[in-house]
Amino acid sequence: MAHTGSQIPADSLAARTLRGGFGRLGFEPPLEREFWASHNAANRSRVRVAVFLALATTLSFVLLDHWLLGQPWQAPQDLIRFGVQIPIILVCLALTTEQRYERAYLPAIKIGAPLFGVGSVIMATAAPEPQAALMATRLVLAAFFFYFMLGLSFHAALRANLVMLAAYPVAAWANSLPPAIAVYCLFALACANLFAGAGSYALEHANRLAFLERKLLAEVASHDGLTGLLNRSAFDAEMRRIWDGATRTHEPVAVLLLDIDHFKAYNDRYGHPAGDQCLREVAAACRQVTRRARDIVARYGGEELVAVLPGADRAHALATGRALVDAVCALGLPHAASPTAAHVTVSVGVAVRDAGDEMSAEALIRSADDALYAAKAQGRNRCLLHGARETQMAAAS
Repeated sequence: MAHTGSQIPADSLAARTLRGGFGRLGFEPPLEREFWASHNAANRSRVRVAVFLALATTLSFVLLDHWLLGQPWQAPQDLIRFGVQIPIILVCLALTTEQRYERAYLPAIKIGAPLFGVGSVIMATAAPEPQAALMATRLVLAAFFFYFMLGLSFHAALRANLVMLAAYPVAAWANSLPPAIAVYCLFALACANLFAGAGSYALEHANRLAFLERKLLAEVASHDGLTGLLNRSAFDAEMRRIWDGATRTHEPVAVLLLDIDHFKAYNDRYGHPAGDQCLREVAAACRQVTRRARDIVARYGGEELVAVLPGADRAHALATGRALVDAVCALGLPHAASPTAAHVTVSVGVAVRDAGDEMSAEALIRSADDALYAAKAQGRNRCLLHGARETQMAAAS
């Protein structure tokens, strides 16, 4: 799971969604995509088995109709079975592979399911009168199958079943089905939709709730409780991911280490609760500065924060470091115990691995750390860039 330094677990999209509820079974687009990607990955194999069972069941009903009930081979029943339903099943079965499932199967089944249902309605209402009610039992099976077995969302399954439900009275009238049988079968189909639909809604709601809770647990485990930034272990994991990606694509990576100047003196003067609040405000300022989608910010240790900017060249990294220094100064947090300034300030060390450079992530972080210590030695409240040959002063406020 990818994390961003701009997200505090208590105010994350998952937390807001959980607090606000999701009675309509929908999340905001980024979270909705993540939910369905997770859900589809977990259910693809089961859906593949279900589609195979649909094929076996459809073929079994062919045998039962012709050999057990003695129905003749005729249209429209056999034309619908072999010309519509079985081809739909075979196509959907072929699309349940891992590579095609989300891209092709899910769009196909949203069209195929209602077509299959309408075909079943026509077959049931076109059956001889003594068998019409018996054939309607297949519609109940189809309703439950759409809601629970095909990997459809509740809304998609409901649409497919409403199409089948709406088609029944039309087909019953067109095939001159006795009104008593038509009303009875329509009522049974409506009840099947009511019961199965309620169960499908409850199941998807439970799946969404479990997804949000897992996501929140992961966010809590990966974020620092005080600042809301990534914690050290999560930062290490993200740094490996970013580094591996940058190595493959040959793009630059910048690391910025930030340290609150004279923070021990701040705690001694104002107390640890005030120190905690200072850390929170500095962290919030860092999140405001590093707002690109792939940027991450973490609490590196104590009063030290770290930002990683994938794809950032020296100019962008330098500008970001300057902005960090300026943003903390702009907070105007009083710091009477600081010999540097009357307000809280930070020192920032910046290091950049240029595209194609051969160095490790650890070496880049050490370079940023060297630049940070140089910034402190030169008076603090500034940003220094560590270059290949020299350390340059970037800004002083």
